[in-house]
Amino acid sequence: MVVLNKIYTRTGDKGDTALGNGDRVAKNSARVNAYGTVDETNATLGLARLHADGEMDAALERIQNDLFDLGADLCRPEMEKDAEAEYPPLRIVQSQVDRLEAEIDAMNKTLTPLRSFILPGGSPLATHLHLCRTVSRRAERLSVELAQIETVNPAAVKYLNRLSDWMFVAARVANDNGLADVLWVPGANR
Repeated sequence: MVVLNKIYTRTGDKGDTALGNGDRVAKNSARVNAYGTVDETNATLGLARLHADGEMDAALERIQNDLFDLGADLCRPEMEKDAEAEYPPLRIVQSQVDRLEAEIDAMNKTLTPLRSFILPGGSPLATHLHLCRTVSRRAERLSVELAQIETVNPAAVKYLNRLSDWMFVAARVANDNGLADVLWVPGANR
């Protein structure tokens, strides 16, 4: 259980922070950059939810919860020591990736195939989902970068890869099932 009765601690005033295992690292470390950008992705989803309702809002809420799981996963290094931990670390699992894939497939059934790239825009919800997509892509790039120097749960990287795809398809759904997509016209302003 999390109890936060004092928000500031002053422990990071010199530019370091604690990871989930208690180790202290620089606030600009690769690991902190990765899970910090996952947090930023979650905040952009909060903005998107201002324009969502029904099943779309429920799906975005599920994803926001998953992103907290993902942040918890990324802030806990040394997966090989998970079995020794006093409390088992929270890790993203394949079923969370599978759920995203199933939802992408279900949404995509309602859409006609694209014959052009689309510009981020259209409805307010679609525009916010495109922002979520680009921020989640950055979180993925940073997680891949981290995985090149430290151990990272492979399911976490898969989740971020599927998440940006989910956001792209959901943005099309939010644009009247693709009818209000803003199409890219190559060289239109030459």
